Amino acid sequence: MDLAVINDQGQQVSSVAAADDTFGRDYNEALVHQVVTAFLANARSGNRAQQTRAEVTASTHKPWRQKGTGRARSGRTSSPIWRGGGVTFPNKPNENFTHKVNRKMYRAGLATVLSQLAREGKLKVVESLGIESPKTKLLAGKLKSMGYSKVMIIAETVDDNLWLSSRNLPNVYVVEPHQADPWSLVKFGNVLMTKAAIKQFEEMV
Repeated sequence: MDLAVINDQGQQVSSVAAADDTFGRDYNEALVHQVVTAFLANARSGNRAQQTRAEVTASTHKPWRQKGTGRARSGRTSSPIWRGGGVTFPNKPNENFTHKVNRKMYRAGLATVLSQLAREGKLKVVESLGIESPKTKLLAGKLKSMGYSKVMIIAETVDDNLWLSSRNLPNVYVVEPHQADPWSLVKFGNVLMTKAAIKQFEEMV
């Protein structure tokens, strides 16, 4: 699989050969859906909580007598069928949302997304992406000249200048190869990768 190498003006100047196992896989929608869903589920903190009928603040007094009123019998106002009552099966903070995904499957899903982006021409390569000083304006101008407004940057090493320059850009995400995840690749759509990062991906996947 050949990937396009672009210059600072976004023009293709050459191409670089990449391993087909990482950048030339057939698209597997079911696999991508599974790894993306698992990634999002495993990121959930499980901090929601609801109260049972034993935990809500309510009187223990019987609302009305058992018989003779013509109404349905009722014991406490904390009943789940009452407004303001407890929840029958409440959500608790210890709820486990994790999905198990084998490492081989996760890496295959990552390679599948990269391969599809490469086929669609949304994955481009640069020789290097260095910033002289930690200024957001410098990185924003460089990406604008390349034709990017929303992009995920994957560099072999993220130095302080590159990291600090990207922090205030909401549509720019800078990571190293081992930090890349399938959800971010799908979300950002456009990927800008350094040549050295390609080799790291090939070794990792």
